[in-house]
Amino acid sequence: MKLLAIETATDACSAALWLDGTLTRRHEVAPREHTRLILPMMDELLARAGVRLADLDALAFGRGPGAFTGVRIAAAVIQGAAFGANLPVVPVSTLAALAQQGLDAGASRVLAALDARMGEVYWGAFEADAGGLAVAAGPERVVAPDAVPVPEGTGWHGAGSGWAAYEDVLRGRLGPCIGSIDPASCPSAAEVARLAVRDFAAGLAVPAEQALPVYLRDKVADKPRPVAGV
Repeated sequence: MKLLAIETATDACSAALWLDGTLTRRHEVAPREHTRLILPMMDELLARAGVRLADLDALAFGRGPGAFTGVRIAAAVIQGAAFGANLPVVPVSTLAALAQQGLDAGASRVLAALDARMGEVYWGAFEADAGGLAVAAGPERVVAPDAVPVPEGTGWHGAGSGWAAYEDVLRGRLGPCIGSIDPASCPSAAEVARLAVRDFAAGLAVPAEQALPVYLRDKVADKPRPVAGV
């Protein structure tokens, strides 16, 4: 399996190349620099591996939710590359990629939260499948921190910028459900690639024209505001 993945939905910009189980990556926290960085990152990974885009089996991208412009950049770049090389695309939840970091660190269940601005968070609950990879334990949503759904059980790990912005409110809402948190964790293309390999095997790849971003918030462009991650 040969797959190239990108993730640009937050302040971090990253690309990762999966070649038959070997993963190489480029990752840089660079707000508002994603357009400049992402294509050179992709080209560098392919060049170092001696692989052409057309040699790959598929492409993957973090489909969101996240910063509106960042999610749109990832979708546009991956669509263009997929059309040019006639490759299928695996869209991967940015929240699932974020949760995967928590699972890799030893958590068994993760509450992934990204700061959505406007007093809300992008929110998703995830558990590990038999292979240790993130699977959704409920629908993703954009919601006020004091209204996030309270999951069953205890020992949930909190991950992402939403915890940095609203830790007190989220802890007050979730009570004993939540254990450890990592508010500095950030989704990256490495996790997108690993999840995409699983999803590709499950037949979840789509044609380039169906590789669409997921914003969650309706009418995201109606109210101009500063956007993190681009």
